[in-house]
Amino acid sequence: MLSLGRMAIANRRFFSVFLLCFAGLASAAPPKLVVSIVVDQFRYDYLTRFRADYHGGFDYLMTHGAYFTNAYYSQVPTVTAVGHSLMLSGAMPAVSGIVGNSWYDRDEAKFVTSVCDWDYEAVGGTPPIKGEKCTDSDPGSPRRLLVSTLGDELRNAHEGSKVVGVSIKARGAILPSGHRALGAFWFDDVSGHFVTSSFYMKELPPWADEFNARKLADEYVKKDWEGFPSWHFTAKGGAAPYSLLPASPWGNELIEAFAEQAISGEKLGQGESTDLLTVSFSSNDYVGHAVGPDAPEVKDMALRTDQLLAKLFAAIDKQVGMKNVVVVLSADHGVAPTGARDEAAKMPGGYLLADLEDAAQSALTRAYGPGKWLIPGAGEATLYINWPALAKKKGADGEPLTAADVYQTVTNAALSIPQLHVARVYNRDQLMNGVAGDFIAQAVMNGFYPRRSGDLFFVFEPNYIPGTSGTSHFSPYGYDRHVPVLFAGPGIKAGRYNEHIQINDIAPTLATMLDIESPSGASGRVLDEMLVH
Repeated sequence: MLSLGRMAIANRRFFSVFLLCFAGLASAAPPKLVVSIVVDQFRYDYLTRFRADYHGGFDYLMTHGAYFTNAYYSQVPTVTAVGHSLMLSGAMPAVSGIVGNSWYDRDEAKFVTSVCDWDYEAVGGTPPIKGEKCTDSDPGSPRRLLVSTLGDELRNAHEGSKVVGVSIKARGAILPSGHRALGAFWFDDVSGHFVTSSFYMKELPPWADEFNARKLADEYVKKDWEGFPSWHFTAKGGAAPYSLLPASPWGNELIEAFAEQAISGEKLGQGESTDLLTVSFSSNDYVGHAVGPDAPEVKDMALRTDQLLAKLFAAIDKQVGMKNVVVVLSADHGVAPTGARDEAAKMPGGYLLADLEDAAQSALTRAYGPGKWLIPGAGEATLYINWPALAKKKGADGEPLTAADVYQTVTNAALSIPQLHVARVYNRDQLMNGVAGDFIAQAVMNGFYPRRSGDLFFVFEPNYIPGTSGTSHFSPYGYDRHVPVLFAGPGIKAGRYNEHIQINDIAPTLATMLDIESPSGASGRVLDEMLVH
């Protein structure tokens, strides 16, 4: 493995050779390959803050591609599953049904994750034990995604097209690649292998078996993170011996290496039809949660990602020719500063000193007596009411209890507790009828799907997050919504574009470039300003 410095030198030499291929390039022929890249938890300002130290893939995209400076998500929550589903479907959660990483399924009477699917089996790793809540080692499928993706429409138009998704996380591989993908592959932290699901295939392709046989994960767990000797990313034995490996530079190294293997193994970009590769670099998110956006580890991860992108582009150039490839890069969400950072910088924000779920349960108990009034475990900013438990209760007037009574009880309690820092509360009845208002109200509407969403939705004051350390993301504020959007390749006019765009503009733009049907739930516009005519 090259050191970061030597890799940068090698990549600069590589770029000097092939970047000229894009100068003035305009072709009516469709690309041979589209590469969609998501860097998990990568705020827009990581491009500008670390710009002087980028000499690889980010540098290439920013210098020789279309560089959008004001790209925003327009929904809440801003979390991994939502961002990954939205980028290549163009569909808001209100249409796609992907309302979070997990949600309470009223039909199944339990929480489900966005891609977990026990109708199928995990392929290539350690057989999982069926539990109440899936992990990334468990079988998955895109069946909870209710709309088509770019890859689905590409295959509808050209049966010979191949679509492959790669990530550490199952949702990062499955949701962007869609229903008709040849395969989606993710990392199993028990076996140390990349795995897939019987939704796609009954056994791994030979090239994937060959990759797993290299046992790269075993090598990586022995490595130190240069410059951060106290960072430990491998568990010593246990049920999941590789469980902490994703929270290190080596998680992204595994993703890039597997993506290269997929390109060569499936001969992506070498057939008669356009192929699609979706790659999600997950490790930035794991590291960022632990230390926050201002930590030196986050900068180091960004610089390493820059070099891994260059390495991937070099491999693609060798096998396909970058002049035949369209690349689009974005992120699934940003991230909030840590509470400690806010305090040190004398900024508003910090950790919530009260628990929303506890506050709501206590308020309902005071109003209606003891009982399990909530479905526990909903997450940071939403609540599911246990309606069957409340069905026989009466309001203060002696009449049967109404949903409005319950909503008002919880809302009043939440707003009365200063330590919760609640800025707004929206309830199911309001959202069913439509809420008018500013970008926050619209974001809540865009994230609401009646059969899956909760009953009460909370927006905290800016920079306030649950927990006592680290950080998170889920809010409608700029630090969670503002992400990079970068395009490069044939048919794209290089330059800096400052217009406000949305992430759901990516899918219809790519569909237009490929001259195929736009995904079924897409609501964005075509970024015509960057297209060569």
